[in-house]
Amino acid sequence: MKKNEIEDVNSPLVDIVKLIEKHRENAYRKINEELVSMYYEIGKYLSEKVESEKWGSKVIDNIAKSISEKYPSLKGFNRAGLYRMMQFYETYKDNETISTLLRQISWSNNLTILSGTKTMEEKEFFLRMCIKNNYSARELNRQLSSGYFYRYMLSKDNNDLESTTRTINEDDIPATRILDQYSLEFLDLPNNYSEKDLRKSIVSNLKDFILEIGKDFAFVGEEYRIQVGDTDFYIDLLFYNRCLKCLVAFELKVGKFEPEYVSKMNFYLEALDRQEKIKEDNPSIGVILCSERNQTIVEYAMSRNISPLLGMKIE
Repeated sequence: MKKNEIEDVNSPLVDIVKLIEKHRENAYRKINEELVSMYYEIGKYLSEKVESEKWGSKVIDNIAKSISEKYPSLKGFNRAGLYRMMQFYETYKDNETISTLLRQISWSNNLTILSGTKTMEEKEFFLRMCIKNNYSARELNRQLSSGYFYRYMLSKDNNDLESTTRTINEDDIPATRILDQYSLEFLDLPNNYSEKDLRKSIVSNLKDFILEIGKDFAFVGEEYRIQVGDTDFYIDLLFYNRCLKCLVAFELKVGKFEPEYVSKMNFYLEALDRQEKIKEDNPSIGVILCSERNQTIVEYAMSRNISPLLGMKIE
């Protein structure tokens, strides 16, 4: 088979590779499901024995020692590991809904959520986010450390936001909601940065930026040109949200929010809807990212605005 035949998307090799990848992924998921089930069942066994037969810490120590002697290459079954399995079971045993989610993510991510969250609501939130977004350990740790759950909850009752997401299935919300507040500490900007510096840094760290705003966003362009009449205008950043099915324009502002930003963004949204939006798309959404935000000014400026426009704060 020639090289150009291998690279041809319609070649038999491409189809075979897709099948290989599909079944490898299915095998990995099955193995992971069995591993998590095993840890859960071991945790259940130990927990019930401690409860019914009053096992003390020495019994757990002896079990860990015996496993180590019989299976010296087996990792994770030391004293600390066995107690983690017990905690894992005891945390979720009375929550049937969450118990069905545990086996869909890796054991390491399960442990991260177990130790890094406080409430059952927060645990369920991150379990669902891991499943939907297939988070790596790094991505999950970043979302936990940046307080994503709490920022999400603070934005939950925003009426303007609800108007843009009310048709989205609740199961999808953790990955599609546009927040009131973003944490962009990964940009590592200087103390006195310009809007150009901010834009360039976001583009240079696009993967982390999309992780922060949601994986349903696809990058369209930087300084995206739209022409109205014989004049060119440039949108700082343009994305497409696959779940909301619309273009999302980001305007970057250094300093506090100003009411005149709204009219400028409305102009951009109108141009996008007339020139770029296709028939199947929903109306475009505008997001104004400011380093400072006076909530009263934002709400007042937007109270008569019919476009799905959002004022955001950068942290």
